[in-house]
Amino acid sequence: MSSNADINIRPDYDQVIQDIADYALTFQVSSEEALDTARNCLMDTLGCGLLALRFPECTKHLGPIVQGTVVPNGARVPGTSLTLDPVKAAWDIGCIIRWLDYNDTWLAAEWGHPSDNLGGILAVADHLSQVRLSNGEQPLLMRDVLEAMIMAHEIQGVIALENSFNRVGLCHVLLVRVASTAVVTKMMGGNREQIMAAISQAWVDGSALRTYRHAPNAGSRKSWAAGDATSRAVRLADMSMRGEMGIPSVLTAPQWGFYDVSFSKTNKDQKLKPENERQFSFSQDYGSYVMENILFKISFPAEFHAQTAAEAAVILHPQVKDRLADIDKIVIRTHESAIRIISKTGPLANAADRDHCLQYMVAVPLIFGDLIAEHYEDDFHQAHPRIDELRNKMQIVEDKRFTAEYLEADKRSIANAIQVFFKDGSCTEDVVVEYPVGHRRRRAEGIPLLELKFKSNLATRFPSQQSETIFTLCKDQTTLEATPVNRFMDLFVIA
Repeated sequence: MSSNADINIRPDYDQVIQDIADYALTFQVSSEEALDTARNCLMDTLGCGLLALRFPECTKHLGPIVQGTVVPNGARVPGTSLTLDPVKAAWDIGCIIRWLDYNDTWLAAEWGHPSDNLGGILAVADHLSQVRLSNGEQPLLMRDVLEAMIMAHEIQGVIALENSFNRVGLCHVLLVRVASTAVVTKMMGGNREQIMAAISQAWVDGSALRTYRHAPNAGSRKSWAAGDATSRAVRLADMSMRGEMGIPSVLTAPQWGFYDVSFSKTNKDQKLKPENERQFSFSQDYGSYVMENILFKISFPAEFHAQTAAEAAVILHPQVKDRLADIDKIVIRTHESAIRIISKTGPLANAADRDHCLQYMVAVPLIFGDLIAEHYEDDFHQAHPRIDELRNKMQIVEDKRFTAEYLEADKRSIANAIQVFFKDGSCTEDVVVEYPVGHRRRRAEGIPLLELKFKSNLATRFPSQQSETIFTLCKDQTTLEATPVNRFMDLFVIA
């Protein structure tokens, strides 16, 4: 046998792909907590999308690629009059969901926002429901959407528990594409082979770089990247349902697979990892853990590692608002992930740059007592030079306990502490906030606030009666689950 030829024996699908496909195809949701949390997640995610429609930089991306396109049984984009093919609808829904950095979050070895998957899930569910109705069949129900959300959250979140893509320079929206692809292919009626083929295509696409999320290149792509990923998932699912073949060893193939190409080197020195460290590690099986433990952004439209910092700043606001000129320094104790992602100095170029700057997200609530989406806009920043004055007085210090407890499975804290020191030698208390209001440990406190957030976001787009109809439906678990998807989407249409 020749020694200079590859052995061309087609392998079985990688076990990682098989496990995802089997979970998507066979898992039965039985957790009432997961279903209840998914309902709240649905409300919050749609509300974030509705609020984003107030911003022209977001809405300029919406609509058909070819103006005037008419799509039979097209999917609707909530809060608009748009009816689009499901691929573009997934893009648009995913874009508005993520635009303001206000939807849910998952923090582990990798970070991300699992509700980004709702773009593909909702677009496909609406389209399929209308097709079924036109064929005299029963539409999908919102229970199907909630179950799909639970599974997409789980796939994205469980992979993220032990596997850091950011440390090799890759963007977490790869996991949105993988999770959405698995779940959407299942929704389309895919069998095990079709689901595995679609998932393999999602992996072979590789990953976007994280550079658009970090200094000095942070910008608006981070606001539409997830929409792009969930939309790509719908396209790959459709291709697989048409019979497109998969790539079975896309992860493990020597030299050409994802592990060797994208997961083999360290980010800083580009040295090769040992082979046993290139493959994904899993600490638990897929179930409903991620949805049950998801983090909601309730108080502030801010990158999640800064949520507790902004809360601490609001607490300190009454003590410092009349002494801003007398501040000598501001010490922020935080965790390693926050330092790596959002601690930055120097000029901030745009709104997307500001909502990923820890110092900015502390300065604004120290001065004004709140942090809202409009506070990131250019005109607001330019009108208040005091913000950058305070940023220049900040010292960022890693607290090793905060870093450790961020990763502990029974804690998953996202702690920050702030203390302000004045020129006369006096200082404020050291305010420590370890768990944001959107954490599972603060659910009882957080859900009423989440509902108020949803009501407020509904009011930005709909008249009071329509808003009340939507809110009442979303509050009722039993009625919501039994509602046909197409009827649910009807409620969000702008005439």
